[in-house]
Parts: sequence; C-alpha cells; structure tokens
Amino acid sequence: MNYKRTFIASGLLVAAAFLGISCVNSTRDDKETTGAENTAVAEAQKTGLPYDLSKPVKYNMPQSLFEISGIVFHNGDAKEVFAIQDEDGDLFHLGLTDKTAKFTKFGGKGDYEDLAIIKNFVIVLKSNGELHTFPIAGINAPAVANVVKTKDLVPKAEYEGLAADEKAGMIYILTKDSKPDSKAKTTSIYGFKVAADGTFTLAGQFGLSHKDIEKMSGAARSKFRPSALTKNVATNEWYVLSSINKLLVVTDAGFKVKATYPLPGSFFNQPEGIAFDKDNNLYISNEGGTLAAGNILMFKLKK
Repeated sequence: MNYKRTFIASGLLVAAAFLGISCVNSTRDDKETTGAENTAVAEAQKTGLPYDLSKPVKYNMPQSLFEISGIVFHNGDAKEVFAIQDEDGDLFHLGLTDKTAKFTKFGGKGDYEDLAIIKNFVIVLKSNGELHTFPIAGINAPAVANVVKTKDLVPKAEYEGLAADEKAGMIYILTKDSKPDSKAKTTSIYGFKVAADGTFTLAGQFGLSHKDIEKMSGAARSKFRPSALTKNVATNEWYVLSSINKLLVVTDAGFKVKATYPLPGSFFNQPEGIAFDKDNNLYISNEGGTLAAGNILMFKLKK
C-alpha cells in the first residue's frame, strides 16, 4: 500500500512538473510570437511601409489549393484571383471567399512556381526557367489549347518568381538559387519584352544585393533565397518575398534594396506568392501546414 501511495504521489509530482514546463513554454512561445509581430510593426513604422503586417485579412483557400504557390489578379481586379499550386499543371481562378475553385489544365505534373498575366496571356514559370504561355480567353475550357512552351530563355538555375510590368510590357524572372549568384552574393533577375504574339526578347538583367539585404535586415549569415516578386505600380517599387528567410524586401525600379521587413511566422507559414490589386492593397499567399489550410492574406493600403 505504501508503495502504491509513493508511486501515485511521484506520478502526480511528475505531471505537475510537466504541466508547469508546458505552461512556461507556451508563455514563452506566445511572447516570441508577439515579439515577432511587434518587430514587424516597428520595422514597418520606422521605414514607412504603407501596410500593417500584423493585421491581415485572411482568406482560407479550398483543399485543391493547399499548396498554393503564385497568385495574380487580371488588371488588378480583386474579384477573381488566379493561382497555381506547385505540383500539377492546373490554373485555378476563384473569388477570395469561394469554397471551391474553377480550374483548367495547361500542363502535366511538374514543379510550377509562379505566374503572371500580360497582354491577355497567362504565363506560368517552372522551377527550371521554362515558361508555359496561353491566352487567358481559354481558361474556361477543361484544358487549354495551344500552350506554348519556351525553354532556354534564362541560364540553368533554380527559379521561383515571375512578375509582369504591364505598363512597360515586360516580365521579370527571379532566380531562387544558382552557383554564380551564390558566389557573387546576389540574386539575378531577367527582364523580357513581351510581344503581341506572346514571344519574349531579353531586355535587361538586374542583381539584388545580398549584402544590402543582410545589412538592412541584420541577418548577416542567412543566405537569401527569394520566392516571389511583384511591382507596386503606385510607387514604382518592387516587393520581393522570401519564404525561407521570412522576409519582405522593397527595392527601387532597378532592384536596389531600400528596406527589409521581417514576416512573423504566426501569420506567414510558407509565403510563396505576392500581388497587388488595382487599389494597391497587398496580398501574400501561404501554403498550408499541419493544422492550417492554404491561404491568402490581404493587407489594406493605409490611407
């Protein structure tokens, strides 16, 4: 009997200790999350970012977009978002609050990373730099006809970002990682003029300095690996997103770094896509997690 009492008492002490540690860890995690959010707010206020990164409007995506990657709006119209997920060659389009998404097939299995719309063409980027181009008019069919695949536009590397500057009639392809970029501590961006028939001509090459990013973000030993980009047409700035680094980088029109902003993990599980609407509100998509659906976060422009 004494043995049983001793055993029970010991068990209660262990349980109490475990609960105490759990509570401490929970409190610590909450404090860390709050700290990250406060840091994001402080950085945004300090440098004048016209968006509050701690106050998103969240739109959960259907299960078909659990692994949502790139996002874009046609002519900035937020009534319908166009999106891809990174395993299947399907173009999805839906309202932000829709429970299901329409889709059309443009390709087979593959590693699709981002998309852009320009001159009524949809352009989808694969991780090897290959582009799939087709008319937006064909998206209501089960499968798109006349998809044009363009290879060898860019050097062999890993690519993850694609964006259009409709005013300039150009698209920009963003390198995620390459040996030359790693050596030079830069991220290469390639600009192409888009012709009326949807063909491309190289029109510029740019470099995003990792040293400048490290200096501004304070992450001196963190290798910068971007995942998406989009242009703020109102300010003529580029917004470059990094999922791995949980960082938003703002540059000028020539990709010179102007500011960096940390992205709190409490909101940004795996940020893979970024876009603006015609009212200049900012949208960032996140892949789903263990207990979370894929989502799009909207940040209203401060008035």
